[in-house]
Amino acid sequence: MDGPPGVPRTSREVALEVLHRVDAHQAWSTVLLRRVLDRAALRPADAALATELTLGTLRHRAEVDWVLSRVSTTPLDELPSPIRTVLRIGAYQLLFLDRIPPRAACSEAVALAKRVGHPGTARLVNAVLRRIAADPIAIPADESTTEGIALRHSHPVWLVRRWMDRFGVEGARALCATNNTTPPAAIRLNTLRGAPASVTKTIAALGVRTTRSVLLPEGARIVEASPEARRAAYEAGWVTPQDEGSMLVSRLVAPLPGETVVDACAGSGGKALHLAALMGNQGRVHAWDVVPAKLDALTRHARRLGAAIIEPGLLDATRLSGVLPEADRVLVDAPCSGLGVIRRRPEIRWRLQPEQLPALAARQREILEGASAVVRPGGLLAFSVCTIEPDEGDAVVSGFL
Repeated sequence: MDGPPGVPRTSREVALEVLHRVDAHQAWSTVLLRRVLDRAALRPADAALATELTLGTLRHRAEVDWVLSRVSTTPLDELPSPIRTVLRIGAYQLLFLDRIPPRAACSEAVALAKRVGHPGTARLVNAVLRRIAADPIAIPADESTTEGIALRHSHPVWLVRRWMDRFGVEGARALCATNNTTPPAAIRLNTLRGAPASVTKTIAALGVRTTRSVLLPEGARIVEASPEARRAAYEAGWVTPQDEGSMLVSRLVAPLPGETVVDACAGSGGKALHLAALMGNQGRVHAWDVVPAKLDALTRHARRLGAAIIEPGLLDATRLSGVLPEADRVLVDAPCSGLGVIRRRPEIRWRLQPEQLPALAARQREILEGASAVVRPGGLLAFSVCTIEPDEGDAVVSGFL
């Protein structure tokens, strides 16, 4: 069987569906998790457990796989993806979630295996997990070598080695450890609906309690909110999920009301929508991308947030010469490795290979060159990426200049 059938009914079924699709179909965990949770309509406590199982299993995959490899006689990569995923979810609970009784972790995993496999794979899951529960295997505590840090903090060896060369042992260890922590629930208050203080009061009345960002007046972090309260605030257009780092990019572009602004790689519009809010809905924001589905999402978000000056366009940022009269400000938020947002997208570390970085940097240079064609004399060209790798940041800009 390719994957779990039907609508997921439990936390573990949600985690299985999401992790299987991440493993077998290159899905993005956080995006898919929201959709599956909406479909499942679990109680808040069960939804929280589903989130913990999904993201925790991804964040600690190297440790989980290391333990499984010492117990299972069948290599993980020879198992069907759904069964491999069931084993990982079960082992994660046994290794990292003390609050879940081992018996429950094992029995629930066997039940999942019966749904997505056959009696033989169910027996394998039962045997492997019960061995781990009966005789726990200690994960090596070596944090002074590349391999030790890579295992203990679940990162690929090549990436840890790269960071050790740049930041040293302590810096690399701290970065890996941070990547395995839960990021804050950051939101942007929609200033097209009202001043930050007014929006904060409105969403508080809906049941969304926040703290203010120390970096931006329109930034906030959710402290407490039920799923229903979050959904109400979101659907009414009072807030939108957005990291503070992402918001700072639009602040650095610093668009003025009445200007013509271009977001050359707009995606689903997080930064373009923020630019429109900073301009007070006065002027024009051209939001371009090469993926129609992302532009469709951008259009829906613009409608929800009341961003009336957004003008989506299906355009390749490498071919912009003569597309429109010169713009006052152009943002190139280029496609990149995403190595600066592993904390929010934990699967990136397992998906990326080092040989991909040069091609990404080359693509970024092409986009930067193309987008520069629409900047007016004396205008602003801004370049941003969500990675910390110099190959994709400083080196690209230096090559362009």
